[in-house]
Amino acid sequence: MPAMSTPEEYGGRVAIRLRYRDMDTLGHLNQAVYHELLEEGRGAVMSDGTGKWIGAFVLARVELDYRREVRLADVEVVVEAALERIGRSSITILQRIVKRDGTVAAEGRTVMVAWDMVERRSREITDAEREQLSRLPAVAAPDPAG
Repeated sequence: MPAMSTPEEYGGRVAIRLRYRDMDTLGHLNQAVYHELLEEGRGAVMSDGTGKWIGAFVLARVELDYRREVRLADVEVVVEAALERIGRSSITILQRIVKRDGTVAAEGRTVMVAWDMVERRSREITDAEREQLSRLPAVAAPDPAG
């Protein structure tokens, strides 16, 4: 996974207040809640500005690396997301969950597949969707020179 050390690399950001029910018996954020937070982050980056998502996409894959513990005392986290890749029928979004002190608690990658609502199967990304997606905040491609 590419290292993304600066918040400027993420365009979609949403602050989310932590709740007591988000914690597990060990006193830290339950692993399932991380995925709910990532969904909020995807919504922040995939929205057209009116709250409507760009196209119909289904979740196909989530990779998530847990870096630091999140506790209720952290009060809130910021979920950040940025587009990494637009493919023929899928997009890849890089995401991370950041504590208020700037510590990255988790980071991952999500693959979303364009979905045909009538045929109930994957489809190619339309030209109109591709154009909208190309305007989303994106992570800069790594420099091949290193």
